[in-house]
Parts: sequence; C-alpha cells; structure tokens
Amino acid sequence: MRESARASWRDYLELTKPRVVALMLLTTLVGMFLAVPGMVPLDILFFGNLGIALCAGAAAAVNHLVDRHIDARMARTRNRPVATGRIPASRVLAFAALLGGAGMAILFAFVNPLTAWLTAASLVGYAVIYTLFLKHATPQNIVIGGLAGAAPPLLGWTAVTGEIHPYALLLVLIIFAWTPPHFWALAIHRQEEYARAGVPMLPVTHGDRFTRLQILLYTLLLCAVSLLPFATGMFGWIYLAGAVALGGGFLYWAVVLYRGRRADAGLETFRYSIIYLMALFLAMLADHYWVVESPPWLLERVEP
Repeated sequence: MRESARASWRDYLELTKPRVVALMLLTTLVGMFLAVPGMVPLDILFFGNLGIALCAGAAAAVNHLVDRHIDARMARTRNRPVATGRIPASRVLAFAALLGGAGMAILFAFVNPLTAWLTAASLVGYAVIYTLFLKHATPQNIVIGGLAGAAPPLLGWTAVTGEIHPYALLLVLIIFAWTPPHFWALAIHRQEEYARAGVPMLPVTHGDRFTRLQILLYTLLLCAVSLLPFATGMFGWIYLAGAVALGGGFLYWAVVLYRGRRADAGLETFRYSIIYLMALFLAMLADHYWVVESPPWLLERVEP
C-alpha cells in the first residue's frame, strides 16, 4: 500500500469522478439552454455549472470513501486512491466537505435557493442513501437510487428559471429510465467481481439471464419515455428523428445482450448507453435552436 503523502493532484481529481461529472454537466447544460428561447445568462451558466460540479465531485469523493473496501476487491477499481491508501479517510472527508460547502455557497449566493436545495438533495441521495444503504441492501439499488443521478437537467433548468417545470421533469424521467439498463449492462460484464465484493447487483442475486431480460424491458420503456417530449410538444421532428434512431441502436444492443451470443455484449451495451444519452441530449439542443419558430410554451417565458 502506498503512503498517503505520495497522493498527487491527479488522485484528488480522480476522487471527483471527472468523466461521470462531465456527462452529468452535459445534461445540466442542456437543461439550462432548454429553459430559455435564447442565450442563458452568463453568470448563471458559469456559477450554476461550477456549483453543481463541485457538489457532484463531493458526492463522488464520499462514494470513493464508503466503497474503498469493495473497490480494493474489484479489478476495475482497485487502483483508486482511497482503495490503495494513497489518500486517507480524513483527507477524503475534508476534501468532500470543502467541495460540497463551496458548491452550495456558490449556488445560494449566485444562482438561487431552489437549485441549491435540489442539488443538496441530489448529493445526499447519491452519497448517503444510495452509497451507504441502497447499494448494499437491494438488487434494485440502481432503480431506486437512480433518481439522484437523474436530477442534473432539472438543476440546470431551475438554475435559469427558479422553478420546477413539467418539461424539466420529463428530462429527469428519461435519465431515470436510462439508468438501469446502463448500469446493469456493466454489472453483467463485471458480475464475478461484484459477487466477490458482496455487492447485491441484479446479475449476482437473480442471475445473468434474468438481468438480460430486465435490460431489454427497461430499454423498451426508455424508448417509449424518450418519445414523450415530442408527444407533449416540447420538441419537434429533429428530436423525434434522433430519439427513434438512437433508441433503435440501444434496442439493438439490448437484443444482442439478451441473446447471449457475444461475450462482450455487456460492455458494448454499456458503452453505447453513454453515447445514447449524450447524443439524445444534443438532439434536444439541436431541435431547440434549429426550429423555425419557438413553441408557444417557450415563448411564454420571454419577458414582454
């Protein structure tokens, strides 16, 4: 085990799970831009994303700390800075408190209290409710705990408008439906490691075949949910084309995974799910700004 004194800035950056936070910030950004017909105010764009990113990094650091013993038993995570002892628990807690405190202060001071409180609820949901309890208590951990991870587009929306809009909740619903097939695909790929670590992921408790079926069913649900923004008039044909094409790709990989004829199907499905979410939210942005005329619900938000 390495000495904690040898921890570098890269180790502290790794504590924040920058790739996960980057994907989260993409959906936050899209939520901001969808909330207005024109440009998001620059101060909200900067401070909103900064505050949300700092809080997300704090939650990720707590996740590293709580899961350090599990991480040490899994090939994918055994070199993480807390699992190896490069950063001791006391420093992780101090680092998480610093990030979380700074993020909340920024949101309260420069954005609005609603966004600050929703971000705090999301932080607690992921770092405490999911990481400390749900992850080790039930194979439905991803389904129940996925709500915390689905919040970013809502946070972006409220940062700009200061209110919770039904269309923002539709964005949350899409990520909520996306989360189970996304994580269960990785869990199938890492099934033996989760079993050794004692984490009750669905493939460990209910078997590989049952999980493949659940991924297929949740993918069908996701495809249906992704059409709701078009059905409700939130987006037009550009988004619909993107949602159908991307959903078809996700369904293809879910079927390949269900048939069980490719050893790498779990990992490939997981990888595609990331591309799917990024591309779907970019399709929302394209539809939002490339339509000839803004929809009536959005024009109502423009000051007279």
